[in-house]
Amino acid sequence: MMKRALHGACAQLLCLLLLGVPAALAQQGRPLFQGEQTPPPNDRLYTSTERDLSVTTAVPSAEETKSIFGADLYRKNIQPVWVQVENRSDETLFLTPVSLDPAYYSARESASRIRADTDAQRSAELERSGIKRLLVEPRSIQSGYIFTSVDEGTKSFNVDVIGGGEPYLMSFFVPVPGLKLDHYEVDIQGMYSEQEIVNVDLPQLVAQLETMPCCVRDAAGKDRGDPLNLVFIGETLDLYYAFLRAGWDETETIYSSSLLKTAASALTGGRYRYSPVSALYVFGRSQDVAMQRARSSIHERNHLRLWLTPLRLEGKPVWIGQISRDIGVHFTWRTITTHKIDPDVDETREFLLEDMAYSQSLEKFGYVGGVGPAPYDRPRGNLTGDPYFTDGQRLVMWVAEEQRSISDIEVMDLSPWYTGNTGD
Repeated sequence: MMKRALHGACAQLLCLLLLGVPAALAQQGRPLFQGEQTPPPNDRLYTSTERDLSVTTAVPSAEETKSIFGADLYRKNIQPVWVQVENRSDETLFLTPVSLDPAYYSARESASRIRADTDAQRSAELERSGIKRLLVEPRSIQSGYIFTSVDEGTKSFNVDVIGGGEPYLMSFFVPVPGLKLDHYEVDIQGMYSEQEIVNVDLPQLVAQLETMPCCVRDAAGKDRGDPLNLVFIGETLDLYYAFLRAGWDETETIYSSSLLKTAASALTGGRYRYSPVSALYVFGRSQDVAMQRARSSIHERNHLRLWLTPLRLEGKPVWIGQISRDIGVHFTWRTITTHKIDPDVDETREFLLEDMAYSQSLEKFGYVGGVGPAPYDRPRGNLTGDPYFTDGQRLVMWVAEEQRSISDIEVMDLSPWYTGNTGD
């Protein structure tokens, strides 16, 4: 055994050599080599660290991008993401741009797209700012842009770095200024006082959920609409990130610009991924969170609404919600035009279950009652007259705090605590 009498740097180096550790590790304190460097676009920096690797990212807004590159890259569906990789190991590592966006643009391709809109110097500067070497040398720092497809609102992406054995897999959720998002206007933390919070165990949760409203209501609280067929259990950020990871988008508030974009998309058949959704009501208030997943056009999308309940299971918030699949547009006396939903709302509910599972966002799931069945031959109608049929169950999903393999998802049998109740 090495004796404690050894002191100083030479003793430390000798210890490392005797233990079979590379001598280079004894010099971890020396400065990192500064590789190719590009300054960040703003001070909204997000950093993640795993073992001996740190990755810092920043995403410029559309206006910031114009200022930096002298051209409207967003209009060309190009969104630069600044990435800095700090490799403190003695291994050669490799950055994988495809982890940020499988359809990313090369720096040269991006530069060629703006040549008609700017001068040759600015185009060359853009090309130089791109990350050209995927290799990150030992004990070095490298930074630059990766040019991805545009995601407004919150940019959700991965940065994967491989080499040295176990890969480094990091997820980022970066707010991008520019959209007026509806959930920014909701005070989730202050929604209920401590006196209003109800802590429940599992049997109590089932009983409470089965007596909650069966369906959404109109603003007057009079007419029933779509069934409340979803329940989530999870912290606000875990839930929010789960949807973004699965490819869902936030929604804009209803104001002049969003209305114009909605109208333009309706006329042209565009997607408008952040289109506002109408207000539906539970607990006397409109939805706390609305998310959507665009399909081929604005007329075809999946969208959901969630309301925070006063319930807490093992300290975690309980949410109740509604999901539907838009399959077209029709005229109505209430709103002039509205989306037509797929009447098989249970299929849309199960789609979300699969979506959460395959995006590794699901810890466990089960079913409770509360909606009340509506058979195929005796469907109910929503607020705009669309029929729907359902088995009357609510899907209860526990949101995973960390990404979870589909093989590790637990199926919960909640039937021992069914009450047989149906909400009003």
